[in-house]
Amino acid sequence: MKVNAYAASSAGSDLEKFNYNLPDIGKEHVDIKVHYCGLCHSDLSMINNDWGNSQFPLVPGHEIVGEIIALGSEVKGLKKGDKVGLGWFSESCMHCNQCMDGKQHLCSDTEGTIVGRHGGFADHVRGHWSWVTKLPDGIDMAKAGPLFCGGITVFNPIVLSGVQPTDKVGVIGIGGLGHMALKFLKAWGCEVTAFTSNKDKTDALKKMGAHNVVDSTDSDDLESIAGTLDFILNTTNVKLDWNAFLTTLAPQGKLHTVGAVLEPMEIPAFSMIAGEKSVGGSPLGSIALTRKMLEFCVRHDIYPTVEEFEMQDVNKAIKHLHDGNARFRVVLKA
Repeated sequence: MKVNAYAASSAGSDLEKFNYNLPDIGKEHVDIKVHYCGLCHSDLSMINNDWGNSQFPLVPGHEIVGEIIALGSEVKGLKKGDKVGLGWFSESCMHCNQCMDGKQHLCSDTEGTIVGRHGGFADHVRGHWSWVTKLPDGIDMAKAGPLFCGGITVFNPIVLSGVQPTDKVGVIGIGGLGHMALKFLKAWGCEVTAFTSNKDKTDALKKMGAHNVVDSTDSDDLESIAGTLDFILNTTNVKLDWNAFLTTLAPQGKLHTVGAVLEPMEIPAFSMIAGEKSVGGSPLGSIALTRKMLEFCVRHDIYPTVEEFEMQDVNKAIKHLHDGNARFRVVLKA
């Protein structure tokens, strides 16, 4: 099958029209006609080869929703015409301990949708049936794409860390990831604190789900909540004063990062030891948890705040995101 796509020919280049042919479909694979595809900061990192694993020409796009148009003979639980989504992972081995334990996202042989293969900035994309997730009835497809990367990235730590509805929690970085974390945690039942460097955003942050807003650059503001939070989720990828946030945690509190901080995180040992505090991190989430997240979103009417561009305007959308103007996720309409 011929696929019409947009690809970067080299690191940092603009995307241009690109055609390629998919081979005959495998027994366990599914072909999806793309309806919408989110644009994520990870796409920018892959386009720029920031992580050193990009292969060019590169077709980005890993927050895909669309419709099944073809499937192999051994595909289970799906049929032509189903509305589905596909995220960062498109395949895993399905026989290692992690896969057999329902933690397929931790498989050492996962296949990334845009790592060594072509993604969703195209009219069609292919994935293994296990990672092609059927959308629940009633979901808004125009806003669902970012849930398959940004959404599950911040939903997984809530479950992984055992966050309770009675907990007091904090979110660092209210952007593409953080604004979804606010919405999830509020619906979870938590008392939510948003950390920001700009208190002018207070009203907007409260509309998104924050009960409290704390200036992360103000030592007095941080001191006012010392020892009160059960869980903090960091969504930023920059170096911060981590000890300042650790002091806001209650005994046995957890600081969890999903932001890919490139510099080593300076974590004073005694800040953890004295209160039995812990620091952790996680990638996306399992197949089953992704399904549960989608059901949670439909039940509570939770969606990312999105800006929509036509697929043909992909370079305009990339610049919009790169310049920091996205509020808060960008979606391309195929």
